[in-house]
Amino acid sequence: MSYRKEKFLALTDNHLQSKSKEELSDLFQKILEKGMHGICFSAYEEGQSPGHILEEKQVRRRLEILRPYIKWIRSFSCVEGNELIPKIAKELGIKTLVGAWLGSDEEMNKKEIDGLIKLAENGYVDIAAVGNEVLYRGDLTEGQLLAYIDEVKKNLPDMDVGYVDAYYEFRDHPAITEACDVILANCYPYWEGCQFEYSLIYMKQMYQQAVDVAKGKKVIITETGWPSEGGSLRGAVAGMENSLQYFINAQQWSLNDNIEMFYFSSFDESWKVEAEGGVGAYWGLWDKNEQLKF
Repeated sequence: MSYRKEKFLALTDNHLQSKSKEELSDLFQKILEKGMHGICFSAYEEGQSPGHILEEKQVRRRLEILRPYIKWIRSFSCVEGNELIPKIAKELGIKTLVGAWLGSDEEMNKKEIDGLIKLAENGYVDIAAVGNEVLYRGDLTEGQLLAYIDEVKKNLPDMDVGYVDAYYEFRDHPAITEACDVILANCYPYWEGCQFEYSLIYMKQMYQQAVDVAKGKKVIITETGWPSEGGSLRGAVAGMENSLQYFINAQQWSLNDNIEMFYFSSFDESWKVEAEGGVGAYWGLWDKNEQLKF
């Protein structure tokens, strides 16, 4: 028993714990300047939330902030001004993973799917994501989701089409995994109550579970991150230092092992408190006022 415990402890990623806050901040800055693969994009300003119509000026301003540090951007919707995100991103030389937000509203789902197909046909989409965590939320059945994926694939035969959900949903829904050209997996040690000390090895295990069922298809981590404040979930504690170290660990792994990763998230989003509690507002690398946190 003690041997197994010691072996597990040896797998912790604690090489950053001896560094000072200044050293961590310097390392963060170096990683940021070297560039990330991608980031999840929020255009909603303070006081806004999904349902507000985004304006071009705010989308452009925020993309300009991120532009020096990223190769890819991930968007979540194709309506209500979100369709501007991939258009402006392409103008700025940023690649795009564009998502159609699906839920239980069939009419809105049709608008999202039509919007995604139109954006792709006009050359604004590099990877198309049909839905985000609808199986996890229970908004759609597997059959309904498969029909939406099939519709997009038929209209975009030359494009990689996938679906975004927690890594384990691809294990639990092999038909969805089979339908996807690329596996778009969300990996959140925080939301599974993982102690920070084990968070990187745990994320690697999450990723490997998706790889194991992908049957050779590319696996992209579409979301991972750690909140900078807002409380704790079992052993997972939000905080600036944990958030900073998690980002450094994740980006170093992404670079060293060539893992395609979209970090969550770009800017803090106050509106998410309603759905996720206090931590919901604090996942950004930049705060709600567009100031870099670290």
